[in-house]
This record gives sequence, structure tokens and C-alpha cells, in this order.
Amino acid sequence: MKIVDIAAIAEIVKRHGKAFMVVDNTFMSPYFQNPLLLGADIVMHSLTKYMNGHSDVLMGAAVTNREDLYKKLKETSKSIGSLPSPMDCFLCLRGLKTLHLRMERHNENGMKVAEFLEKHPKVEKVFYPGLKSHPQHDLAKRQSRGFSGLVPFRIKGGLKEVRIFTSRIKVFTLAGSLGNVESLVDVTAVRSTMNKETRESLGITDNFIRLSVGVEDINDLIADLDQALLGC
Repeated sequence: MKIVDIAAIAEIVKRHGKAFMVVDNTFMSPYFQNPLLLGADIVMHSLTKYMNGHSDVLMGAAVTNREDLYKKLKETSKSIGSLPSPMDCFLCLRGLKTLHLRMERHNENGMKVAEFLEKHPKVEKVFYPGLKSHPQHDLAKRQSRGFSGLVPFRIKGGLKEVRIFTSRIKVFTLAGSLGNVESLVDVTAVRSTMNKETRESLGITDNFIRLSVGVEDINDLIADLDQALLGC
């Protein structure tokens, strides 16, 4: 829900000598954001998500442009032995071939869904950085080339309305993942391991819903959300 000023934090890290900065760039992918160019030392990706994009790989990556860190990461990986299979590598490489096409569609659909939700009478608030109403919209534009397909929002009401909403969706699927070609709905509060006080302090209220907007026809997606919301 909040965006981190990567370049500003990188400057602070540099002033502390031996410290180094790690950024999880899963939500944006390298297509929209390049933390290494903003001063990060290591960038992490859950390749399961946007990079692969097809819900059929469990895989991650750590990327760096520093030779000293690369050697340490490589040695650690070899020692632990947690290496991907050839098939997993093939599937991820297959996904990378269409990353640019998919990310453009995720971004386009995400923006249209966010704009639709912001005007919907059953929606309390939308937290999409592509919207001008987002308090960190300018920062998002400055350090990224797009806003991705993750659209968190709060439905008016509480857990009861959330359950009605998730029971009515047809095109979207209820699932705790993101970044795939299929559109997904995640009810973060239900599967969170944090206590309610901690969870709500982070903005994850009972009526908080996270959409991972896929690449389907935008009219189908909006129609599905509309009918599900109107039934709440």
C-alpha cells in the first residue's frame, strides 16, 4: 500500500559503509522498475509471479551488479543446494519471452479496473499508485515506467461483504497468488498470520481485498467486479 523511495534509501545505505540494500521487485518486474539502477545492491524476484506468468513454476532469483556479492550469492546457492530443475528453468524462460506483452496488458487492465473501482458506490478506497489520488503517485511515476496489475481496495462493509463478493465472482478466481495471466482475488486478512492489531496497523483491515488483474478482456473483468459488488 506504500511505495518506498528506492534511490533515497540507497543514499542512506551508502553512508553506512558495509551495509547493503536488498529490494524485492516482484510486484513490478524488471519491465517496469530497475532497482539496481536506483542504487540497490541486490534485487529479489519471485519468478513464480510476473516473470513466469503462467502459474506453473515455483522459483526465485537474486540479481546483483556487484561482483563481490555475486560470488557470495553463488557460493551460498551451491552450498545450500536449492537449485531449480531444468524444466522449471525452461518454463521461466518461456514466460520471459512474453513478459513485455503481458506487463503492458496487466498495467492497462490494472489502471482501468482501478479507475472503475474508485468510482463504484460499494468501494471505500482504492490503493493503486497509477491513480492521481494515490499519495505517492508522483514517486511511482518517477522511479517506475508503469504501475503493474495489483489493485488493492477496501470494500464498504466488513468481512461479511467480502465473503459475499468472493462468492459472486466468476471471471476472477479466489487465490493467494499474483502476477499470472489469470485474474485473482486475495483476501489478505483471512490468511494473515498476524494478530488483528498488527494487521490493521499495516492497513490490512477485514474489508481489504487485493486484486491481481490478469490479461483477460477488460470488459469481462469490469462486468464481473460490478455484478459481484452490487450483490454485497
